[in-house]
Amino acid sequence: MKLTKREKLLQRLENHLRITARQLVKFDTEEETLQYLIDSFRSELKCDFVGIIREEEYQFSSKVWSGECTFITNHFPMKVRECSPTLLDHSLAFYKVDEETKCKFTRLLIDKKISTWFTVPIRDDNDNYGFCIIGFLNFVPLLEEMDEVFVEFGKDVAIAISLAKRKEVQKQKIIGMEWVSNNLSIATSLDQVIEKVVEGAGRGTGSQFACIYLYDEQENCFVLQPSIFGKAGQIMKIEVEGNYVLKDYFPFLETPGGQQITIPLVIDLKTIGVLHVENKENGFFTKEDCEILELLSSHVATMIENARLYKNEKDHKHRLHNLLDYQQALVKETVENDSFDGITATLSELFSKSVILFDRFMRPISYQLFAFNKEELQSFIDLATIEVFQKRHRELFFSVDEDRKVGVWPVNGGGELLGYLAIDITDEAMDDFYQLSIDLARNISSIQFIKQKLVLDTKEHVKDSFINKLLVETIDNEESIIQYANLFNWNLFNEHRVTVLSINLSDRDEQTNNILEKQAKKSTLWDQIKTRLLIYDQDMIIANKGDENILIVPAVREGTNPKVYWQKLYEEITKWLKVQGDSSQILIGIGGTTNKLSDYYLGYQQAVQALNVVYHRFKDIGFAVFDELGSYTVLHNIKDSSIARLFIDKQLQELLQYSEGKSMDLFRTLRVYLSHNGSIKDTSEELFIHRSSLLYRLEKIQNLLHVNLDSSEDRFDLMMAYKLYDLYYTNKINS
Repeated sequence: MKLTKREKLLQRLENHLRITARQLVKFDTEEETLQYLIDSFRSELKCDFVGIIREEEYQFSSKVWSGECTFITNHFPMKVRECSPTLLDHSLAFYKVDEETKCKFTRLLIDKKISTWFTVPIRDDNDNYGFCIIGFLNFVPLLEEMDEVFVEFGKDVAIAISLAKRKEVQKQKIIGMEWVSNNLSIATSLDQVIEKVVEGAGRGTGSQFACIYLYDEQENCFVLQPSIFGKAGQIMKIEVEGNYVLKDYFPFLETPGGQQITIPLVIDLKTIGVLHVENKENGFFTKEDCEILELLSSHVATMIENARLYKNEKDHKHRLHNLLDYQQALVKETVENDSFDGITATLSELFSKSVILFDRFMRPISYQLFAFNKEELQSFIDLATIEVFQKRHRELFFSVDEDRKVGVWPVNGGGELLGYLAIDITDEAMDDFYQLSIDLARNISSIQFIKQKLVLDTKEHVKDSFINKLLVETIDNEESIIQYANLFNWNLFNEHRVTVLSINLSDRDEQTNNILEKQAKKSTLWDQIKTRLLIYDQDMIIANKGDENILIVPAVREGTNPKVYWQKLYEEITKWLKVQGDSSQILIGIGGTTNKLSDYYLGYQQAVQALNVVYHRFKDIGFAVFDELGSYTVLHNIKDSSIARLFIDKQLQELLQYSEGKSMDLFRTLRVYLSHNGSIKDTSEELFIHRSSLLYRLEKIQNLLHVNLDSSEDRFDLMMAYKLYDLYYTNKINS
């Protein structure tokens, strides 16, 4: 059957469109595809102009234009909502325009007197790219049957454009792969890797800003890395607070279509950070941009993590080398110098912080101030002391003020506490290396403490030997004694008081039957008291004479009232024990003043006698000055102590033997009765017994001792016996 002219025209157009559609698939870029499309239309249809109108960001833009009427492009861009939606859905021709399809674009063609024109939507099943406009200045008759052909052609064009875009993305990926291999290597440092990656991400997506956040596990936050591309006011640190949904912190996570996009950096299902870009130069971020960033992140995440691990290892090695250098410097300080000042100065340099060394009683013995000033030092010492004793010698951290935090660590050696090391740890990350540095500092400090302790122990041994030679009835070699005194810068010929101090353990400690434990407890307490006493008065001579604790104090320290001085000292010692949480009791006997060498032995004897009196009579007071003991001082001068003991036995022996092991203590009953000058009422109240019970005891005492308690002579003899007993019977004090 012979085809008509009309059918031949349709067949020719269909064939041309099919050939054109097949050719479009061959091009790699969208620009080449559209250019071929325009050239094909103009050559076959002999039209006056062809234009490709793209939909971008809710606007129609003239993408490509060829032929006459270029003035039409001056009216673009046009808002999509001002144009007929038919342009994106169906082919529209000049003869199809009605009231419904009239819009800004169709009126433009009418106003410009374009006689013949038609449009072809460029779309496929998923995307709508815009439309193609073909125009003739003169009238050209077209067949309505061409509508379907043009619509199908538009679909083919859309597929070709989509394929071209995918090819472009693939090409970008290949370029990205080449960029990674050319710019990054295993040896690249972390900062260089991040700098190159953000530059590649920024330029590859046309962004004005790109950066990387890396996750800090210790701080539990994302930290902005210093190397960034472009400029933007980004948050330096993003805290992760309980919620670990990444999108809550980066809202544009893998979400195209906006002015930001974030891609996670993942290794073995573990997020190590994110790659973030902002402010695309043209339009919004697309799926293609997202794919490019995902490709980049997948290749560089491992490299970033390796670079970070390498950097950490390198930093760790460098810090270890520095630590070894400081260790050598600290050891050198302990060998060459006897003080702690060199150690605190070196430690302050190591930590770049203030460092303070305390003894075990929280007395600062050396410090190096870095951020503190001397006005703040005392408040810091007071706060540290309170914290240490409340925490019972454990490691602790506390704030000096709102901006500063201090750590305090015990310094131990030989199984005992030697002191405390305090370091300003404001804004410090307490990692394993920092803790290692702390342990090193504590060990070196411990060495210096032990070294000084050995020196002090040697001096103490010499001092004890000297005191044992001084406090004797007859001094063999006075010149030797004077030479010993010179070692301690001590003028023996100035007035001094010799004092004996006794430690009575708490009831709980006394209940143990282990004598060695008791002695160890007393020895520990005495060491602590000695340290405190030397802080209290550096001119005080402290030593041991056998089991007795001796204090020799310059008399000038007492001022005009010796009792006030010793009462204050006694209260200080008692307070120190309470701070330590110890309920042991201290008793002090104070001898008379010395004027010559022989007076030291006499003062020592007086101190022992005064201590005996304190134990038996004044335990609640805790101390006594021999010169103020009244009749005791006269009784002390009895030359023959055996006579005194015979007198005591004659007057009190029967009571002592009767009271031993019995609940009815007649020995104490008589003492209390005599001290109250024979008052039945006062005696019974102090002993907490009934009047009749007291009268029974008094009768029993009179029968045992064969005395009359109403006789002033008998009562005087008994009182003297008790006073002599206080002076000469000392077995209970040192037991």
